[in-house]
Amino acid sequence: MDPLSNVLALLKPRSYVSAGLAAGGDWAIDFPPPDGIKFNAVISGSCWLTVEGVAEAIPLEEGDCFLLTSSRAFRLASDPSVEAIPSDVIYSIARDGIATCNGGGEFFLIGSRFSFSGGNSDILLAILPPIVHVKRDSDHAAVLRWSLDRMTRELRDGQPGGFLMAEHFAHVMLMQVLRLHIASPDARGIGWLFALTDRRIGAALGAMHADPARKWTLQSLAERASMSRSTFALHFKAKVGLAPMDYLTRWRMLVAGDRLANSTEAIASVALSLGYDSESAFSTAFKRVMGCSPRQYGDAQQADDKMRNNIGAQP
Repeated sequence: MDPLSNVLALLKPRSYVSAGLAAGGDWAIDFPPPDGIKFNAVISGSCWLTVEGVAEAIPLEEGDCFLLTSSRAFRLASDPSVEAIPSDVIYSIARDGIATCNGGGEFFLIGSRFSFSGGNSDILLAILPPIVHVKRDSDHAAVLRWSLDRMTRELRDGQPGGFLMAEHFAHVMLMQVLRLHIASPDARGIGWLFALTDRRIGAALGAMHADPARKWTLQSLAERASMSRSTFALHFKAKVGLAPMDYLTRWRMLVAGDRLANSTEAIASVALSLGYDSESAFSTAFKRVMGCSPRQYGDAQQADDKMRNNIGAQP
């Protein structure tokens, strides 16, 4: 499995369909900070997007898509100067999955939200800008709109297997947005996601993710990248933001944390499977990276899962 697939599998993204928005005339709507990643596609018409902490409003045209990656309030409007209403004014009375403002007819948008049940979402979100704008002239935008439309239909039609189908479409959308973003000439970030576009560093990242338990050394990773050891070390840190062995250790601990939280596997077994000869050496590395012992981490994550499940079961 490649590094991006590895990370998304670890984060366990889940999708939730939001109500569509139909608007007409002069309108503006204030939305609270989303819980997780917010994805929207403009099906018809145009509007302006304003996000808290971002200096300039972004014009959105028919066929555009956008991803909001941080928990910030935002506004959609026909014109930035129009006085806004709170979103719950119209979304609380949405019918058939569509909220209507001023009778609709001129603008229509559909959207979805992604949350990460696997935790550690900062390994992805921290290296993304608050807004990822996918313009309509991109080939990816057509794929995104089709996937979002199919996901919406699957969840609302109630067909057998609809929820699983919707989950797959959600993953397709998220992957397409991330692919487009890292391939964009405007993307100049530092981090593992952007480093994937570097053929040599990407090869080393792929090797670490494919076999994290292997006794990797700086030399063996440099060979995978077809670089000298010193050049590889400098280039990797410049691209990823971490030294190669530090990145490997962090990835191992993230994998370990997921297994400790979601299985009954013994700590010693997890340690051995990730290349550690002793439980004590593994525990020392885990506490340094994750901030607590493996046992404390597993217990805390399982307690959090129980709490979320209990809350979700309440009417």
